[in-house]
Amino acid sequence: MIKSSFKWMFLIVGTMIGAGYASGRELWQFFGPESGLAIVLFAILFSICCYTILLISYQYKTTDYFPVLKILVGKRIAPLYDIMIIVYLFTTTIIMLAGSGVTMEAFQLPYWWGVVFIAIPVVVVFIWDIDGVLSINSIILPLLIVGLLSVLISFIVQQDLSLIGDIQKQSNWIAAFPFTALNILPLVAILGAVGEQIESRKEVLVASIGSGLILGGISLLYNNSLVQIANDIIVYEIPLFAILKHYPYSMFLFISVLLWFAIFTTAVSGTLGLITRVKHRINLPFWMIALMLIGCMIPLTTFGFSALIEYLYPLYGFLNLYILSSLLLYPFLNRYKSK
Repeated sequence: MIKSSFKWMFLIVGTMIGAGYASGRELWQFFGPESGLAIVLFAILFSICCYTILLISYQYKTTDYFPVLKILVGKRIAPLYDIMIIVYLFTTTIIMLAGSGVTMEAFQLPYWWGVVFIAIPVVVVFIWDIDGVLSINSIILPLLIVGLLSVLISFIVQQDLSLIGDIQKQSNWIAAFPFTALNILPLVAILGAVGEQIESRKEVLVASIGSGLILGGISLLYNNSLVQIANDIIVYEIPLFAILKHYPYSMFLFISVLLWFAIFTTAVSGTLGLITRVKHRINLPFWMIALMLIGCMIPLTTFGFSALIEYLYPLYGFLNLYILSSLLLYPFLNRYKSK
């Protein structure tokens, strides 16, 4: 049970910690100064949302997200959100491809090398279908979490900072809601595809609480670090690199590799959500569908990494507030109906 719980936990965290999150750009877009309470609220809301999605997926043994969507928003609105999810997964996977290009530029390599460098393994991993995705996450995510926490804690100690900042100033607490809402669509898409593989409610509970604690803890440390270097972030496409300038080049190289893996896991998750949604209509192997999707995405990566995050992420965050309310209310309404 514990092993399976970690499998789902890593799938959740791998979906979240992509180019936007791991680079710091997404956190800075929503949080920033006076956001400690907002991040704590996010961790709680996120855990509840994960629990609801996993529970529905487990109960109905789903293999794609649409049945989960119908339960959450109703049959009439579900097709609208279905389109939103497809567009969201498509655009955010483009952002991941663009993020790989930006990462390679940091090493004075051509942007397009980075895009192609991530596109090939994204397709290759789907030779093993969903099992390939779960295996990749179980290997990469522990390294990524430990590496990111090590850098953040080291930076905080080095700069003699408070671990969570000034707890008396929390004016930005409302940001927890659009930030949580932003990340709902990929969660519904990915977790809705694995319902038939979940074996018990305990797996659902452990994975939900664990992922919320991990992401809440990292977000607190990360955001507090970024607040201290707010002036430097303006000149960096990837805010994490503003922190890494205080470290030797070897550390910069190590974290850049981890950042690329974070981008990779989210690109894989987004592609998985798209594949499972169309698989019943396209009778082709997973890897072939992935090849077709990635081929369509590559030309669209020219819009720019930070620009895509700046405009798309807040828009989806506010559009998803309705589905966020459905997820938060579902456990209580479902319990009431069952009595």
